[in-house]
Amino acid sequence: MRSLSFDRAVVLGQYIIETGGTVRAAAKVFKVSKSTVHKDVTERLKRSQPALYKQVKAVLEKNKQERHIRGGMATRKKYKGE
Repeated sequence: MRSLSFDRAVVLGQYIIETGGTVRAAAKVFKVSKSTVHKDVTERLKRSQPALYKQVKAVLEKNKQERHIRGGMATRKKYKGE
């Protein structure tokens, strides 16, 4: 079981890097919870593949800096009726 979670962490990390996606998007694609994705790419990936972890961390930091923009766009879309 332990190796499956580390393997999943690598796959999730690669997906996030390739797509530039968010934790929520990765969770939806791989049908796991956001908590699982977050734990995999922050804790498990850091222990098993530090180089990949650094790349994923950079993407997640970029997403974190842009999240207020995505939230504003979602609110605008909601009230505009799109």
